[in-house]
Amino acid sequence: MKSQKLKITNRKGFTLNAQLELPANQKPNYYAIFAHCFTCSSSLSAVRNVSRSLTQDGFAVVRFDFTGLGRSEGEFVDSHFSANIDDLLDVHTYMTEHFGAPSLLVGHSLGGAAVLVAASKLDAVKAVATVGSPATVTHVKHLFSHGIDEIEEKGEAEVNIGGRPFKINRDFVTEFDKTDLPSVVKGLRKPLLIMHSPFDKIVGIENAEQLYKTAFHPKSFVTLDNADHLLTQEKDSQYVGEIIGTWAKRYFPKIENKMLSTGGEQLVGHLNIVNDNFTTSIQTKNHTLIADEPESIGGSDFGPSPYEYLNASLAACTVMTLKMYAERKKWDLREVFVYISHSRKHSDDLNVDVEKPKYLDHISKKLKFVGNLDASQKERLKEISSRCPVHRTLESEVIFETQVIQD
Repeated sequence: MKSQKLKITNRKGFTLNAQLELPANQKPNYYAIFAHCFTCSSSLSAVRNVSRSLTQDGFAVVRFDFTGLGRSEGEFVDSHFSANIDDLLDVHTYMTEHFGAPSLLVGHSLGGAAVLVAASKLDAVKAVATVGSPATVTHVKHLFSHGIDEIEEKGEAEVNIGGRPFKINRDFVTEFDKTDLPSVVKGLRKPLLIMHSPFDKIVGIENAEQLYKTAFHPKSFVTLDNADHLLTQEKDSQYVGEIIGTWAKRYFPKIENKMLSTGGEQLVGHLNIVNDNFTTSIQTKNHTLIADEPESIGGSDFGPSPYEYLNASLAACTVMTLKMYAERKKWDLREVFVYISHSRKHSDDLNVDVEKPKYLDHISKKLKFVGNLDASQKERLKEISSRCPVHRTLESEVIFETQVIQD
């Protein structure tokens, strides 16, 4: 998974801060938008966890800060409900023009109400999922009801919401009365997943019941047992992401990734130099990998570097070899950790006797064993670690044969 920063200008000229979470292979099958809760931001851990979980099901997810919140421009007073809808529509337009039209909308709390309204305006949206969403937009007005009298008198007021001060005005308040959410939901006629905790003290479970009764099929409800409104427990937000991804498969056709042919060899590596910078696709008969270079040397860091893959092959071969040896000996080896680094070091620093001093490839391998093992067993395992096939290949003379395939 890789995150990409986006700057999106909305219809009022404000720049919205956004992050695009991509699947591991950087090739999404579909795009989704996540709308955060009232007064929250896209950096909330629950928002990140749900978005990143969805990438495992092939979605690229853009999460953004509404106007006046998080790192987006504007003032909170500009972030009334109608403005939230406009922001969602503007983000959808941007994604459609630059990446692909988002077909899944996910919203948390008031963000859930916002995505329901936005989905009713967007033909490209095929499904909607809400988490802890109110059944009416006016539900949130109780959060700043203590300032309404002052607003009526002075036109504006500073109110405390969730322990933070916000300045709001009369227009901000009246905007929450303009949307008939039940009518929107009744006319939506798109697959809807409603997720809600029966222990939600901010938006009661009766809201989920009302939404479910109002919506037409296909509609689904999943209870978030023991979760709080903000999904502060990581396991709860991860669960939400997993459920949405599984549910969405019902409505989004499975797209088979086109696999590179290995041409009869063990694997093939491919780099589209024009489009992909250093990001290289690697295909074996059954598995796809991504290699890249770090951003510090001009790469996109979408995958491990070539030398990290070299280290990885040595690490995998080492622990597998130790597993087989310990099992054959019936030793109590339960876990193996191997820490590997590759570098270039001078022969003098390594105390290596060579005819002409020079820099040599140096691989550091550190082993950690978990189990009931004595010192002699650990020493023997250390010796065996140097006998794994990849270790032997690296320390032996290798003959390369390179050919150019003619088109």
